[in-house]
Amino acid sequence: MITTATSSDVLHSAYDLGDFVTESEIYADYIHAKNLMEKDREAQRLIGSFLELKDKYDEVQRFGKYHPDYKQITKDVREAKRQVDLHTSIAEYKRAEKVLEDLLREVSLIIADTVSKNVKVPTGNPFFDQDGCSGGCGSGGSCGCS
Repeated sequence: MITTATSSDVLHSAYDLGDFVTESEIYADYIHAKNLMEKDREAQRLIGSFLELKDKYDEVQRFGKYHPDYKQITKDVREAKRQVDLHTSIAEYKRAEKVLEDLLREVSLIIADTVSKNVKVPTGNPFFDQDGCSGGCGSGGSCGCS
């Protein structure tokens, strides 16, 4: 690839934008919440337990409702998932992750809009997709975007 002054400027601007995001309070909150969750022994125990149950669930899903442990494993996975989701440090991490995701989505939409109003950004969330597009535009044209 031949590097021109224009592509070099774009690359530097992209790095500056990345620095802007990683120096933001939103990113700092995300890193703080992630570190707290990773150091929380109870959170790690709950996550480990959930992952073990999820492996069992995946095995049971191969046979579906005909597996003898289907109901019990399905119930256990839902209960474990609920415990994980309600744990304080995990819930805080997920909240911070969502806020960071929203920031990155907004930045992506601004960049795309700056290039052209016709540039589609696959957000993957029908509530954030504009113009009635659901599921993001990365679905191979089946999303029905205009």
